[in-house]
Amino acid sequence: MRGDMKRVMLTVAYDGTHYHGWQLQPGRITVEGVLNECLSGLLSKKTAVIGASRTDAGVHALGNVAVFDTDARIPAEKFSYALNQRLPEDIRIRGSRQVPSSFHPRKTASVKTYEYRILNEEFPDPVKRLYSYFTYRPLDEKRMQEAAAYVVGEHDFASFCSAGAQTDTTVRTIYDCRVDRLDTEIVLRISGSGFLYNMVRIIAGTLMEVGKGNIPPEAMEGILKAADRRAAGPTAPPEGLTLLSYRFPELEGR
Repeated sequence: MRGDMKRVMLTVAYDGTHYHGWQLQPGRITVEGVLNECLSGLLSKKTAVIGASRTDAGVHALGNVAVFDTDARIPAEKFSYALNQRLPEDIRIRGSRQVPSSFHPRKTASVKTYEYRILNEEFPDPVKRLYSYFTYRPLDEKRMQEAAAYVVGEHDFASFCSAGAQTDTTVRTIYDCRVDRLDTEIVLRISGSGFLYNMVRIIAGTLMEVGKGNIPPEAMEGILKAADRRAAGPTAPPEGLTLLSYRFPELEGR
């Protein structure tokens, strides 16, 4: 990288309802596409970001991460203000900072946290419809929490990965997986070193089957060992999922 170039990291929040996911797709509106367009307009030159997580259509984020290189004189921490004046109101930069030129968000050790929200009451709530999955079927969150404990640790998560995933290994490490009830909402929160394609939504779908009484909690152990997508439950819909945060230990304390 040239001496006057710097790498800037953006923390990106968005409501994914009206986007075909994060990743650039020809002829479709994506978060990455809108971000590149606004950044290129701001800098008056074609500029593209490298995103940390390629969230699916309809999935939300409070803390996705993207980096780009620039020789612009704008201080790194001011990019958040400049971009937020150009971005649509359902995408916001929550912070910007300079990072080492070698930093790559998909190739650096990280702790990634997702949340999946389930509205569990008699009738749907129109205010929550875009940010949670609704089911009137009673769910037992204690059984769900019991099942969730089995996914913590290093495992082969092939059973919790959709077909078509491009990955060298299906082994991942989950640091924490919790299920809590907050009044009529059930919240799954899961942190790990990384996640496979649709992994959190398949875990959520499987835990809902446990909560309905269709699968015993201890069956999670066998589902993991099967290393077969057909062994797990359905893929939960995207609207309940939010990427909450990324932590990069190597950047902490800098």
